[in-house]
Amino acid sequence: MTKTVDNYSAFNEVNLSNARSENESFKDYKTRQKQNSEMLKLYNTTGRDVFKQMFPEGVGEALKSIANQEKENAEKLGEAK
Repeated sequence: MTKTVDNYSAFNEVNLSNARSENESFKDYKTRQKQNSEMLKLYNTTGRDVFKQMFPEGVGEALKSIANQEKENAEKLGEAK
């Protein structure tokens, strides 16, 4: 019987560092810290398997898709004016 290897990385492409980057504004830093705290809290309460079902591509992909949706909505609002 062979063992299957699960290469799932929930926090791939997410900066979980507590240090502020050189080119990161304080506002962005605080926002990132809050997001990280909420993500880790959700991960710890639900567990790895449930978290994997919620975010099959990882949290990084979910955050990218949310940013793209917000950008598209902003463009649509700009066209409506």
